[in-house]
Amino acid sequence: MSDQETMLHDMTTALFGALGHGATLAEAWPRIEELGLPDLLVSEAEGGFGGSWQDALTVFRQAGFNALAIPVPEAILAAHIGAPLGFRGRGTLASSSSGQVAEGTFEGTLHGVAAAAGASFVVAPIDGGGSLIIDIGDIPATEARTISGEARDVVEVSGRKAARSDSDIFKLAAFARAAQIAGALDAALAVSTNYVNQRKQFGRTLAKFQAIQQNLATFASEAAAANCAAMAAAQALDRQAASFEIAAAKLRCNQAVGIGTAIAHQVHGAIGFTQEYGLHPLTRRLWAWRSEYGNDSHWAAFLGSHVCKRGADKFWPDLTALTDPVAS
Repeated sequence: MSDQETMLHDMTTALFGALGHGATLAEAWPRIEELGLPDLLVSEAEGGFGGSWQDALTVFRQAGFNALAIPVPEAILAAHIGAPLGFRGRGTLASSSSGQVAEGTFEGTLHGVAAAAGASFVVAPIDGGGSLIIDIGDIPATEARTISGEARDVVEVSGRKAARSDSDIFKLAAFARAAQIAGALDAALAVSTNYVNQRKQFGRTLAKFQAIQQNLATFASEAAAANCAAMAAAQALDRQAASFEIAAAKLRCNQAVGIGTAIAHQVHGAIGFTQEYGLHPLTRRLWAWRSEYGNDSHWAAFLGSHVCKRGADKFWPDLTALTDPVAS
């Protein structure tokens, strides 16, 4: 880790750990703004930190590790795209939009908006790539939530300021979800390991049973693979050419969710589903994040199409290309 990444890791570990998965936007956001986290990827010339994508990876992973329901990754990505175009305040993301832009204003509906209440603007993906940035300040939203309880609202917009950007928010949000998944898998693995080392059955801890050891070894491998994939995507983003790496990372992380959460709940038994226990806030978010910004079939099809277009001669060089910008 660089010095800045270490600082961000320590800072977000302390803050997100203190907030926990039950923190509300009203109580948490002033503390997040005080640290300047939403401006992490905004350039220094525009008043931000000018951070790297590996810095963003650190923050996104910690948000996932702590099952944070506050839309910090969404705000960071929205500011990254919206700030250069003059959109300020708390930004957020929408999963999709239906409507049209005419003479610099948007008319239509935004779907899957992360915590729309109180947001100043939304960044939504455009079919075929790119982003649409829309002012939503003071517009009431229709509340909706994922299986994890996170707000994914619907906003009806009429005649509000809008702009387009070439930045592909769908892919950037997929990277954010991959990083969050990697962090949450690490946390779920830690919870599971701690549980089997304490829980006894037939006079010995569950951790002494070979079947449990094998399952947790599989879980650890999946979590490690997810983290490596997310890191590769962050390094590729810092090189500004990351479509393949983001697709591979989101697909690999999605696959790790299915295996990791199944093992976590198997070793816990019924207690893993109880409201008071700390596993289900992680696994419910993992299941929700797996579906957001490209499910398994979406990214598998993307990668297959990419490989076919590049041709057989390019497959192995592309697969083994270095991702570390220092080494390359």
